[in-house]
Amino acid sequence: MKKQFINFLIRWFVNSLGLLIAARFFKLVSYQNRFSVIITAGFILSILNVLIKPLLVIFTLPAIALTLGIFMILINGFIIFLASYLYSSLHVGSFWSAVLVGIVVGLVNYIVTILTEIFERHHA
Repeated sequence: MKKQFINFLIRWFVNSLGLLIAARFFKLVSYQNRFSVIITAGFILSILNVLIKPLLVIFTLPAIALTLGIFMILINGFIIFLASYLYSSLHVGSFWSAVLVGIVVGLVNYIVTILTEIFERHHA
């Protein structure tokens, strides 16, 4: 249980970092220049990824299989768009902007996952 909680905290941080990168460098997200908005949005995104994303993946499994996983980009975009809808302080201009933000957040998650695995291998 403790490891799951730590993993959730890491994902929360990484999702927040991905949102911040998308907002600062690509201007895809408006967050009222308040860091608290990014942290809260990262939390909401993490909760949606735990609760909603698995259901979306199950229901869209044929589309994911037919596109060899590329449909996951749209699912990630939808989750970002939903987070923006639920938390009005975070503003994503359109669904396609949310898809681009989802790609940025996904890449940041991927990089941190690789770094975490390398760190765990060297300290195991």
